Formats: sequence, structure tokens, C-alpha cells
Amino acid sequence: MSVHKGLVLDATAKFHQDVQDARPFVPGTTEIWPAGAVLDEADRTAIVEAALEMRIAAGPSSRRFESRFARRMGHRKAHLTNSGSSANLLAMTAFTSHTLEDRRLRPGDEVITVAAGFPTTVNPIIQNGLVPVFVDVELGTYNTTADRVAQAIGPKTRAIMIAHALGNPFEVAEIAQLAEEHDLFLVEDNCDAVGSLYDGKLTGTFGDMATVSFYPAHHLTMGEGGCVLTSNLALARIVESLRDWGRDCWCEPGETNKCLKRFKYQMGTLPEGYDHKYIFSHVGYNLKATDIQAALGLTQLDKIDEFCAARRRNWSRLREGLEGVPHLLLPEATPRSDPSWFGFALTVLPDAPFSRAALVDFLEDRKIGTRRLFAGNLTRHPAYIGTDHRVVGDLTNSDIVTEQTFWVGVYPALTDEMIDYIVSSVKEFVGARS
Repeated sequence: MSVHKGLVLDATAKFHQDVQDARPFVPGTTEIWPAGAVLDEADRTAIVEAALEMRIAAGPSSRRFESRFARRMGHRKAHLTNSGSSANLLAMTAFTSHTLEDRRLRPGDEVITVAAGFPTTVNPIIQNGLVPVFVDVELGTYNTTADRVAQAIGPKTRAIMIAHALGNPFEVAEIAQLAEEHDLFLVEDNCDAVGSLYDGKLTGTFGDMATVSFYPAHHLTMGEGGCVLTSNLALARIVESLRDWGRDCWCEPGETNKCLKRFKYQMGTLPEGYDHKYIFSHVGYNLKATDIQAALGLTQLDKIDEFCAARRRNWSRLREGLEGVPHLLLPEATPRSDPSWFGFALTVLPDAPFSRAALVDFLEDRKIGTRRLFAGNLTRHPAYIGTDHRVVGDLTNSDIVTEQTFWVGVYPALTDEMIDYIVSSVKEFVGARS
């Protein structure tokens, strides 16, 4: 390390210490966010160091993160992307690749998903000309069940793509077994559930591919960013091509002739010897992340166990504090799971003498941040009205989620004092109206 670089990094560390907010928590005044990034001195220094090296595109930090994260998540390959939404797009689009031959998905094929979730789990299905098949969820876990998925499988079903709701695993082992029995692809949207376990096994390791988001609200952050994970090397190669403009070449930017036959390929109707760096085998995108983002991801990854433990601890403190409060349905873990929670969901029961909106307004007035359970029933949104889709069963619980459900935070920056204030505020509101 040069003397000047060392001085800058030392100054960065001191700057971080200087700008830390040491103000005490003041109930009703201090904002309690539902989600957010937890960033320390090492994170700030890593970003500055990457900037000093002028690593402004994907580079060594990106490759190092992909390798470490793949090992951590139990996969052979990880591909960084510019967002979790892009990761979902790449995962679903990979199944349409011509290289999969008879297994490839084609327009009109059906993909089973849930109605109550985030839109970018569903959007890639529609964007690829496929047909989403919506099933309902269970209240309390906010996940669908293997029985509902089994009932939705029809002659056109080719894949399943479902998110683990608020970090709570769906019945992923059973649904993976259904996928195997019916020769279906399975994507686990693991964006909210890094570190969650089902049957003692990490979520994101049951399907053909898994996706992760590194948006600030998630378990670890790069500011923006996402990742596609798989142990299927053929799918990994497709994802890489789609992410990197659709090119056939696998050289990293700045590398040349890694395969030692750059000018010896003949593909498509191109002339013999056409430069392999400019041969395109997929209709792709540029969805890469940058090395500055990856540098932050590496320092965040060092803290992932700590972050997951804090999320579990905060969720448990909320659950214990609110036990027995009338008129509210409290969340519960899916049987045989150990969630690394994203949020703490509350559903106002139909017979409650107050509305969800009134409770939310009360909490927000006390600076306690709340969020809806994402889109609620997606089929009710203007973007999806008139879109080709199928519904199996009714969406009663998805409608209840739309009307009656919200969540509060459990992310690692929340203190016991903050959690206890959320609990006491909910109890005060309900008690005054019961």
C-alpha cells in the first residue's frame, strides 16, 4: 500500500468515527425504520479503497465476492447483477435458452407463483411471454403450500418461481420434490431470506437456481445489486451470457483469448474466424454490478452471521412481547424452518374494533416505520389487469393481506429499546380500543 493511499484510508476510518450518530434513542422522536443497511468503518473504507484503485467496472472484487458468496450459499457458481430484480429476470430468462433444447421454456408455457408478493418475482415470467399461475398463501406464514402448488400443476406447467416471504421459508423441500416429479424448473427467490434454513438446509439450495438482492433493506448490501446462484454449470453459463450482453465469449472484460482460439470459431452464419469476443449466442443485457459495489459486499459478507442472528433475536423479542395481544394475528415460522427474518408481519383480524389503517397511522405518528406486505394481491394492480394469467383456487388470503396486513422492522440496527417501544405502542393502541 502506498503512503498516500494509507493516509487516505486512515482518514476515512477517522471520518467514519466522526460522523457516527451517537444521539440516544428518544421514543416518539427517533425514527425507527422498518429496514436499512448497517454500515461500519470497514464498509466505508472498502468503498474508498476501491474508488482509489479506480475499479469502476466489474473486476477482481466482483470475482472474489462471487466465489466467496457461492461457497457460503452452498453453490458452485454465483453471478453478480445490478439488482435482485435483474437476478430474477436472468434466472427465468435462462430457462428460455435455445441451448436447453427440448427443455427450454417457450411463450405460453406456465410458471406457478404466488399472488401475494413482490412484483419482480412475477415480472420475468410475463416479460418472457410465459403465463403466471397464481396460488394463494397461508395467513401467519404468508407462504403458499406444496398442496396448493400441486393443485396448480397442469399440462402447460413448466416451472415454479416463488419467494420465501419476509425471510420465512416456504415448503421448499416438498415443492422441490414436486418439481422433480413433474420435470419442472424451480427458482427460489431468496432475496429476503439469506441465512434461512428449512430442514436444516439453507434456503436457495433446493431449486435449479436462487436469486438474492443486495438492496440496503436486505440481509447484506452493496447499495444496489443482486446475484444468481446455481450449481448447474450449463445454467450458470447461460446466466453469464445473458448478463454480459448475450455474448458467447467467457473472457472477463480486459482479458483476451483465454480460450486460445479467439479467431477460430464459426457460429451461426458468421464467417469462419469471426472474433469470439463479438459473437452473441443469446439476446442479452448488460446487468453487471461494479467493483465498488462488490468491495462493499465483501466487508458486509464478513458480518452476515451477526446480521442474521440480530434479525432472529429482534423477531423473537417482538413475538414474545406481542403474544396474547387481541385482534392481531402474529406471524409464525413455517414448520421445520429457522427463518433469518426480513420483517415482522401483523394482520388485523376481521372482528377487530379498529382498522389496519388506524393502527398503522398510530405507529407512524410515533415514528415507527411500517410497510405493506409488498404488493398484496398482484392480480388487483393495474399493471396486471388484462395480463394473461391463471388463478388456481381462490385468493382469499391474498386479499386479506392486501387489506389487513403490514410489517415492522427487525433489521440489525434496531435496539432492544426500540423493539420494546414498538411492542408497548401496539399494546397501548389495542388496549385503548378493546
